[in-house]
Amino acid sequence: MRPFAAAGSGTALRTSAFRALSAPSGSPSHFTPSGLARCSAAMSSAASPSHTPMEDAIRAKLGAALSPTQLEIYNDSHLHSHHKAMQGSTSKETHFRLEITSDAFKSKMQPARHRMVYALLKDEMAVEGGIHALQLKTRTPEEEERARQKESS
Repeated sequence: MRPFAAAGSGTALRTSAFRALSAPSGSPSHFTPSGLARCSAAMSSAASPSHTPMEDAIRAKLGAALSPTQLEIYNDSHLHSHHKAMQGSTSKETHFRLEITSDAFKSKMQPARHRMVYALLKDEMAVEGGIHALQLKTRTPEEEERARQKESS
């Protein structure tokens, strides 16, 4: 099983928790799905509240429902903060780019995969100051492997 990749605009606490719980010192911030539970527990016991609650909710919901072999979350909100629709919004977590690799996507076309993700994140999209835009790349492990081979050739 490939590592479950952690990406995004996380806090130093989250980054150090990932490294401390799942990766040898000096290696990239990757963790296995089983390490997710340990990391989550460590983060919830931290003294300060999370600075990325929307990203945390996305990671938890998609991780639990899709059991991804890869989940990369990029918070692109800063690129859209000047848009008219974002005027007056105090949220720093409105625009996300997600790259998800999961066996749950097998035998499903892209629109059905995207509907799965939207259904999982419907509460985060409905709340004021919540997710305004999602850019999705959804693949099966086989599709991911083919794409990787294509890039290397």
